[in-house]
Amino acid sequence: MEDSCNERLDYGKMGYGCKHYRRRCRIRAPCCNEVFDCRHCHNEATSLLHNIFDRHELVRNDVKQVICSVCDTEQSVAHVCTNCGVNMGEYFCQVCKFFDDDLDKGQFHCHDCGICRVGGHENFFHCARCGSCYSVSLRNNHSCVENSMRHHCPICYEYLFDSPKDTTVLKCGHTMHTECYHEMIKHDKSCCPICSRSIIDMSRAWRRMDEEIEETIMPEDPRFKKVWILCNDCNDTTEVFFHIIGQKCRHCESYNTRMIAPPVLPQ
Repeated sequence: MEDSCNERLDYGKMGYGCKHYRRRCRIRAPCCNEVFDCRHCHNEATSLLHNIFDRHELVRNDVKQVICSVCDTEQSVAHVCTNCGVNMGEYFCQVCKFFDDDLDKGQFHCHDCGICRVGGHENFFHCARCGSCYSVSLRNNHSCVENSMRHHCPICYEYLFDSPKDTTVLKCGHTMHTECYHEMIKHDKSCCPICSRSIIDMSRAWRRMDEEIEETIMPEDPRFKKVWILCNDCNDTTEVFFHIIGQKCRHCESYNTRMIAPPVLPQ
């Protein structure tokens, strides 16, 4: 009897769904009363509407009705179909109204984030200041930036907090999609697009610039010209000799600097 019940619950598992999730139900979006396979399908469809004022995103917690993909019965959100008795998702979250048959993702609900995440609860911790879940490898090993995940990716401008894509935390504490990070590095961009701090080890590049400066003699007039610089890496402000190749920070020896106006001394 128990085997028969389990067989019924598992009927159709991994056989239904969309490109985002394998699940045995569709959702009725309360915002437009249309039926979609998941909220991502809804958001993709509405983002293409001709009238920009009709474009909108679905609030996952607002979903009240689902349609069983096995028997087409519309019903209130629940784990098991009230008509045919199948699990509409092997993983089910009542808070997020979220269903998924693919348990290999390691889904878990973070009460502090207020949403479901993937990757296994044991592999993540919630950073209260950053306002999001991070890999346990970053516990006490990252620069905290308040609500760093609650903004848009500085490269593709997709909202990061509930994005299904992997996210990378930079040395400075700012965040972006991992694929955007790799694309940025591929195009030789080595600074955070938000704060301009170096995001990779640039020591070899700085040594090459030392050698270039040593071999490049400036004309006599600007050779002894001094300028004030602000270092993007350590935030130190110093006065240094100008060079066409770059200005080196005296504090951390970085060339990731920019010229600024001289400081105003107190009278």
